[in-house]
Amino acid sequence: MKINVPFGILMGVFVLVAFIGCKKPAGLQAKADEEQSETVFAVNAYKAIPQVLDDYLEFGGNVQTASSVDIFPDVQSGKLKQLNVRVGDRVEKDDVVALVDASRPGQDFQLSPVKAPVSGTITSFPYTVGTTVAASMSIGKISSTGQLEIKTNIAERFISRVKQNQKAELMFDAYPGEIFPAVLVEIDPVLDTSSRTLGVKLLQIPNDSRLRAGMYARIKLVTETKKNTIVIPHNVVLTRNNEQIVYVIDPQTNTVKSCPVKLGIRVDDKQEIVMGIVAGDLIVIKGQALLNDGAKVNIISIAE
Repeated sequence: MKINVPFGILMGVFVLVAFIGCKKPAGLQAKADEEQSETVFAVNAYKAIPQVLDDYLEFGGNVQTASSVDIFPDVQSGKLKQLNVRVGDRVEKDDVVALVDASRPGQDFQLSPVKAPVSGTITSFPYTVGTTVAASMSIGKISSTGQLEIKTNIAERFISRVKQNQKAELMFDAYPGEIFPAVLVEIDPVLDTSSRTLGVKLLQIPNDSRLRAGMYARIKLVTETKKNTIVIPHNVVLTRNNEQIVYVIDPQTNTVKSCPVKLGIRVDDKQEIVMGIVAGDLIVIKGQALLNDGAKVNIISIAE
């Protein structure tokens, strides 16, 4: 027997079956929502603490003696008869460093002493016995090796940052890893118009016998010192909507919040924060690129 089912009833049954088949079970839907809301980001953090930040200029220069005096014979002309010193010897003022024979054919003269004009160390004495010398001819140099100085030039664009008595650090290839203190003691009053540079002089303090004239020094001149300032790694700062921000972690909830910051000076990979962060804040320094306000995080490590 054929049963005729009204068309409307058939359509209603079809729609009901389709609706039940497409809808997720309530338990599965709740689990999916929970998983989405509990996404946790692994991050590395940095605890902000007040620090000292030194801004500096870096350049090079040659070490030289603070003073150097030429040695001249007293006779008009003659031959070196005797040498009493060698390079590296220490002499006192008026010590006899050489004897000159001013004799001529048929004329015999007493040997004329050549005296040290100042106390110091013989740093040059190039001539040998028998060399003809004259009163206008320097036969050697006496230098004060007890005090070494470095003269160098600084580009014009940096001269506003240079002042007398600024501290500096010297580094030498001969002593890797060691730092020798120095101070800027002299600034030329005018610039070199050909090179557009300013001449400066630094003194190595205190004296160190390991350093020698002629050595090349890498110089780090401290131009500005910020004390008790907040410093963070430079690459931590993000730009969002034309604003510099960092992500700060709330340790109670392990969630993050974006904080606008005002930047100060940058030195190498260190960035001064003038406003926006206070001492003790936990800053996200790795893993911040995917974060948004309120995101939950798992702190892997905390650096200071």
